[in-house]
Amino acid sequence: MDGSHAHTLRDRFLQGMSHAACTVNVVTTDGPAGRAGVTVSAMSSVSADTDRPTLLVCVHHLSQAASMIRENGVLCVNVLRDDQSHVSDAFAGRFKGEVADKFDCAEWLTCASGAPRLTAPLVAFDCALVSSEKVGTHHIFLCEVTDLHGAEGGSPLIYANRAYGAARRIDSVTSLRAGRDAEGRTLRIGCFPTIGPYLLPRLLAEMPGTTPRMIEGDRRALSQALQTGECDVALMYDIGLADMFQTQPLTDLTPYVLLPGDHPLTKKARITPDMLNNLPMVLLDSDPSRTFFPGLLTSAGATPTVAHHAPSIEMVRGMVAHGLGYAILATKPASAMSYDGLSVVARPLDGVSGSSSVVLAWPKGAALEGAAAEFAILCRKAFDGHSPST
Repeated sequence: MDGSHAHTLRDRFLQGMSHAACTVNVVTTDGPAGRAGVTVSAMSSVSADTDRPTLLVCVHHLSQAASMIRENGVLCVNVLRDDQSHVSDAFAGRFKGEVADKFDCAEWLTCASGAPRLTAPLVAFDCALVSSEKVGTHHIFLCEVTDLHGAEGGSPLIYANRAYGAARRIDSVTSLRAGRDAEGRTLRIGCFPTIGPYLLPRLLAEMPGTTPRMIEGDRRALSQALQTGECDVALMYDIGLADMFQTQPLTDLTPYVLLPGDHPLTKKARITPDMLNNLPMVLLDSDPSRTFFPGLLTSAGATPTVAHHAPSIEMVRGMVAHGLGYAILATKPASAMSYDGLSVVARPLDGVSGSSSVVLAWPKGAALEGAAAEFAILCRKAFDGHSPST
């Protein structure tokens, strides 16, 4: 086999393995050689039917932890929860400027073996090293599990398509035929909570026979879901969207001011930023809204006074209706009432530069197929030539 072919096969192998989802684990050790830890994805069960259960861990030979594991003869495999990606990043060396010691990123206990264990992992396996073999660039450690600590709940942190993700339950089909019929008709779609309720039902009603699997989240969560393949397409705002995504523009949304029904500014036909100076603001605390809306006022020379943060648009509307402040939003529900029946009033925001566009996004270079391609066509038709009621 010549070198060029081998290099091509290696690249293809790495690309292929990037699609193989795996848990994210931090492997730690302590003993005569000292304390160390490293993030690994190559960890799997070998057998539960030996004298003690066995598992396999692969660690790069250049990692300081590799030699220390061999000398100490013990290790703890900490399987991370889906809210512990910062621990993974710390032990992958990404926060060197923030922590002098990687172990400062979390709280630790000491296993019976002496290896450090996270106080709250998804599960942790305390192990004794049985054998070690170097293959290529990695040491393969065969380990006996001497004890384990399991959490009462939680979900694993997953790594796939070179990004973090989370596990989600998928119900089994009732028959092989049902599974074959559903193949290609499942639409994995992500959406902002501010967009989804007002757009998705209308669009999905035009796709009978499709099984939608919906994920709501902010820009960071949806970007991650697109990268990992957890969703095929996502309805998002284009603000700050990474260039790794291809987008199909749908419509522009103009920011407006939301006021309590009895607020003095409701007598104005339009609101300018200076009118909002020194007034309390209720901020939609999601990405990118938390920076975009205050930024509109700042760019216009006004000073936003954020008095309250709210996690959802309905919570924002409720807090505004109860007089806790004004809000700036882009999505406008049809109702002029809050969730609990109080009135809110929307007024145009003049004197600011910047609008947000709703786009359909998917990974650049990926081809939309099946239900995702049909959904993209329906999106174009739904917004062609007019703005939505939202």
